[in-house]
Amino acid sequence: MLRSMFVALVLALPALPAAARALSLPEISAYLNSLVKAEAAFTQVSDDGTISTGRIYIWRPGRIRFEYDPPEESLVLAGRGQVAVFDARSNQPPEVFQLGLTPLSLILAPEIDLTRERMVAGFGSDGTTTTVVLQDPQYPEYGNIRLIFTADPVQLRQWVTTDGAGQSTTVILRGLKERRSFRPELFDIDREARLRGF
Repeated sequence: MLRSMFVALVLALPALPAAARALSLPEISAYLNSLVKAEAAFTQVSDDGTISTGRIYIWRPGRIRFEYDPPEESLVLAGRGQVAVFDARSNQPPEVFQLGLTPLSLILAPEIDLTRERMVAGFGSDGTTTTVVLQDPQYPEYGNIRLIFTADPVQLRQWVTTDGAGQSTTVILRGLKERRSFRPELFDIDREARLRGF
């Protein structure tokens, strides 16, 4: 497990500058609001040290798609207020739950203003990156999401979600870039279920 975590962290390090200025909450808010459509390669590290890779597609508000590379080939979709987890190793229909019950809903919201919201549970800089921890102030038991940014230009580099049970998942983004458009069906849970025979 420790070796897996070390490998994942090393993957993230080469893209980070040696030193960077700290970002302000207004700058982070403006950046997140500007991130309407984007995609990136990602490396995911689970609590047990399992490493997965794939591609992520973000379409704010409310939509995200995680496509996992072989041999995993699973899929996580968010759209229309729901999240669906398609397990490629199972013949069962996807597990579906409300997006609002997950920390990801905080960055997929229609409008983000971290200077007004009471959801900032932590904020700071280590001289290289700026970190902000978000949680739903009404339902902190749902967990939190720790976002890590670099500056000049501002870019989201990784996040760590911690669910209500205390399980953490790290997602390291590589080559995050904005997109002009996506096909809406990429985020259609019902369509994906039909394609998979459910």
